[in-house]
Amino acid sequence: MLRELTDRSREVLRRLVEEFMETGQPVGSRTLSRRLSTPVSPATVRNVMADLEDAGLLYAPHVSAGRLPTQLGLRIYVDGLLELGHLTEEERASIEGRCHAAGRTVEEMLTETTEALSGLSGCAGLVLAPKADVPCRQVEFVSLSQGRALAVMVTESGLVENRVIDLPQGMTQSHLSRATNYLNARLAGRTLVELRDEILGEIEEHRAQLDDLTARVVEAGIAEWANGARDHGSLIVRGRANLIDDVTALADLERIRHLFDALDERNDFIKLLESTEGAEGVQIFIGAESTLFASTGCSMIVAPYRDSDARFIGAIGVIGPTRINYGRIIPMVDHTAAVIGRVLG
Repeated sequence: MLRELTDRSREVLRRLVEEFMETGQPVGSRTLSRRLSTPVSPATVRNVMADLEDAGLLYAPHVSAGRLPTQLGLRIYVDGLLELGHLTEEERASIEGRCHAAGRTVEEMLTETTEALSGLSGCAGLVLAPKADVPCRQVEFVSLSQGRALAVMVTESGLVENRVIDLPQGMTQSHLSRATNYLNARLAGRTLVELRDEILGEIEEHRAQLDDLTARVVEAGIAEWANGARDHGSLIVRGRANLIDDVTALADLERIRHLFDALDERNDFIKLLESTEGAEGVQIFIGAESTLFASTGCSMIVAPYRDSDARFIGAIGVIGPTRINYGRIIPMVDHTAAVIGRVLG
């Protein structure tokens, strides 16, 4: 449809959407006539707006009001007329600082990164945490008390994950140390899920030089970590309050409440984020393009993040009103996803 528009129609649509994003109000022909690169009369602009309305790209909320972009109009703008901005050095530093990995768990790092993205964008931030484990650098078993131990995993990027496991009777620190050495000798940047079948096969066939108690520690640790690699990643949401900052009508508040309910249910949002697995770069869902936003007046900008082998790990993005500043926030989400991908490796 964009190819069917004249240059003047394209500029009127672009300027109208940009004005709408700034104010959230209907835009009149007089305002637009002052914003066009080539000055034209308000009457000429009205004629162009009428053509855009006939094409389904604009609508009038009231008879005598200005015009607003329809969902199709926003899609045409985002896909063909949008000019992307650039992140400032401060924005880059804020994102990359929150993605610092050493000594923190994956969940802690992703939570802080999502909070940073929410704060910078003025939207709600959400992230789908990894649904599979990541390459390991080191594993260690530390005795806690009688019958319990802490299984510590350090990823290649320096992130730390902990699990508490139950121990069989008679377990000593010597058994834990042998289990630690056994696993570390076989990791070499592989994931515990990748190693699970190999190691359990070795133990089953008695090829591993392990006594019974040490083998049981290894089995318990492998089971705990591998089972932790969920079929679906977990959803982390931050900055929900940003979604109600511009809400003034009770009807709008009720629509946002339905969105909050969906976020609490999580499953539908997890599926939507997972649907970006095969996507190239940032994905944008505007209003009713997704049933999750059909009656909320919201959009979502989301990008998948991948490991060094380009495998899908998870996705991160923001939710905001349909008049979200797409040009500013798209590169913000894209950069955040790239940094997380590098950190998780």
